[in-house]
Amino acid sequence: MVRNLQELYQYRALLWALSLRELKARYRASVLGFLWTFLNPTLSMAVYALVFGVLMENAPARYPFYLFSGLLPWIFFSTSVLGGTTSVSDRKDLLTKVRFPAQVLPAYVVLTNLINFVLSIPLLFVLGIAFQDTPSWHLIFVLPLLLLQTLFTLAITYLLSALNVAFRDLQHIIANVMQLAFFLTPVLWDVRSVKGIDRFGIVMSADEVQHTIVLVNPIAALMTAWRDVFFAHQVPELQPLLVVAAITLIVLWLSSAVFERRREEFAELV
Repeated sequence: MVRNLQELYQYRALLWALSLRELKARYRASVLGFLWTFLNPTLSMAVYALVFGVLMENAPARYPFYLFSGLLPWIFFSTSVLGGTTSVSDRKDLLTKVRFPAQVLPAYVVLTNLINFVLSIPLLFVLGIAFQDTPSWHLIFVLPLLLLQTLFTLAITYLLSALNVAFRDLQHIIANVMQLAFFLTPVLWDVRSVKGIDRFGIVMSADEVQHTIVLVNPIAALMTAWRDVFFAHQVPELQPLLVVAAITLIVLWLSSAVFERRREEFAELV
């Protein structure tokens, strides 16, 4: 794990160059160009807010702002995982070059989407002002949350990208899993509005169910923390984030081991 992170730092110039090239290529032939970085999440927010804000009986107040504060970090995570899964298997042109560092490929996908996410954050402030909701001192938690989510996303992406080289069906499975995870993660809904369970022999209070969701689903914990910072203006709960940090370290170690073990096979298998 440490070796992979050290190599990423060693190849930081290449990592940055690939990320910038990807950002430029993404909107090269587009009339609006880089403005799509802001328009894509805004249009998604408008559609979900229109549908779910109207259909949901207990939609939170200022629902568009509430939705956007969870949608932005989710887009960062989901696009990184979906793009990162195929980042190694789709880059035969680079892997066949002599001594090309394969670990840069998943990392530059995550970095590209991280830049998009960071550049989209000002939209949250604009939307907040529109709803008469000004930022608070809780923004100091943005950097720790950003670091934690980036490392967690990188860990998942490393593991999936290494496995997808030999098992190409994985990329299709992940696409469906991410679609399901979107609705199971508190992006459109509020985890604190979940009720208790009393059926099939399972009895849990509302608080127990809510804490279980946040502790079991690392992304749910991160989405809730982002909302605490931007929407609720409160300190994020520490326990779920510590669980996410522990899971991140475990997955980083596992993904680094798998990636290192399979790295020599990449050029042959792609």
